[in-house]
Amino acid sequence: MASVTVDSLPLRTRTPLSWAHAALADPIALLNDHAFLEMKAAQNAMDLMTRWPNTWLPGWVEAMTSVARDEAAHLAQVTRVLIKRGGRLVRSHKAAYPRDLRARVRNGGSDELLDRLCVSALIEARSCERFAVLAEAAAENEPDLAKFYHALFASEMGHYKIFLKLANKISPPDVVAQRWAEWLDAEAEILAAQKPGSLIHSGV
Repeated sequence: MASVTVDSLPLRTRTPLSWAHAALADPIALLNDHAFLEMKAAQNAMDLMTRWPNTWLPGWVEAMTSVARDEAAHLAQVTRVLIKRGGRLVRSHKAAYPRDLRARVRNGGSDELLDRLCVSALIEARSCERFAVLAEAAAENEPDLAKFYHALFASEMGHYKIFLKLANKISPPDVVAQRWAEWLDAEAEILAAQKPGSLIHSGV
C-alpha cells in the first residue's frame, strides 16, 4: 500500500534504496536532522497562518494550525526515538536543501505566497518519499525504526496535499500548474546537488 501511495507523488526523481542504507549508517545524525525538519515544518505552518491572501480564505487558519500541531507531535516522537537510542537533540542545525529551495521564492504579494505553498508541498512530498524508502531499508535490521517511518509517511502525504490544495485556492489553476511544474524541476536539480550524508534530504 505504501509503495502505491508514494508512486502517486509527482516528484521528478526517485530515491534509491542504497541512499537509505547509507543514511541509516548514522541513525543519531539522521534522527537529529529529522527532528529539526519537523520543528521547521511546524514553524513554517505557524508563520503561514497569518499570511492568508488579501481576501479571507475560509479554512486557512484551521489548515495551518492542523499542520503545525501534527509537525509538533512528530517532533516529540522523533525526539523520543532519538533519546531512546542514546542521542540527544543538538543545539543548532543547518540543512542546505530547504534553504536552497526557499532561496528561489519570489518576493512580494501573491507570487511569494504561491511559491511558499509550493515549497512547503515539495518538502512534504520529498519527506514522504524518503520516509517510505527509509522504512523499507530499515525493515530487515531495524523493525522499530521501519515501523516509525512507515507511520509518518502517510501524514506527510496529507500535508503535501493540503499545501497544494491551498495553492489552487489562492491562484488560478493554470497559474499554479505552470509554477508547480517549474518547482518540481527546481527540486530535482537542488536535490541532485546535495552532499551525501545521514540527512533526510541529503544527496544520493
